[in-house]
Amino acid sequence: MVKLSAVIITFNEERNIGRCLDSLAGVADELVVLDSFSTDKTAEICIAKGARFMQHAFEGHIEQKNRALEEAQYPYVLSLDADEALSEQLRVSILSAKENWRYGGYVMNRLTNYCGQWIRHSGWYPDRKLRLFDRRLGRWGGTNPHDRVELQPGVTTAFLDGDLLHYSYYTVNEHIERARKYAGIAACAMHAQGKRGTWLQVIFSPAFKFFRNYILKRGFLDGRAGWTICKIAAWETYLKYRFLLRLRS
Repeated sequence: MVKLSAVIITFNEERNIGRCLDSLAGVADELVVLDSFSTDKTAEICIAKGARFMQHAFEGHIEQKNRALEEAQYPYVLSLDADEALSEQLRVSILSAKENWRYGGYVMNRLTNYCGQWIRHSGWYPDRKLRLFDRRLGRWGGTNPHDRVELQPGVTTAFLDGDLLHYSYYTVNEHIERARKYAGIAACAMHAQGKRGTWLQVIFSPAFKFFRNYILKRGFLDGRAGWTICKIAAWETYLKYRFLLRLRS
């Protein structure tokens, strides 16, 4: 059986990190937490649960997660966000992968809890994530804040049964504030890549986003929560391209 390092980045995650670490008990052989100088009880909780706790100034989601990978003792890593936890079925699947590691990485579905409701449509499920991998074969990439694990060309992956449980937002206001923040981060990242916004994107991209998530991705089946999620996603898209357009001037 291979040894596994669970790697997590945190900032003021006292309400989530305990659940995350508890779900890793018996699965991970090492708990690594890289914190961005939290001011709540995050450090206290992590240390009490046996995690190796370190701190470093936040420079971006991708940068912080890659720095955390470098702190792992073992090459096989499970990279989670603090507001995520393993379902029991996923725990069993990961233990099976550890017993017979055959691929460069493993993909799993992520199931999100929104204000107390599990969301199974709205473009949120199945939200497949590559989180279990050999760090010698891949790194975090993508565009902040929407990071993803990118494996080297030719590296094979497999799918794991069970859900990665994501406790995203406890209130709608939290969602709105996060959407505003992420829109600004995404616009700055796109601008740095040489992308320039247009009024056509400002007008049509939000409408398409809503239509895709609410109609094509059947967000209406998630009831009032689905309507709220799809509406905020469209608004975030609008903000992103408005911010990008302003940066062009």
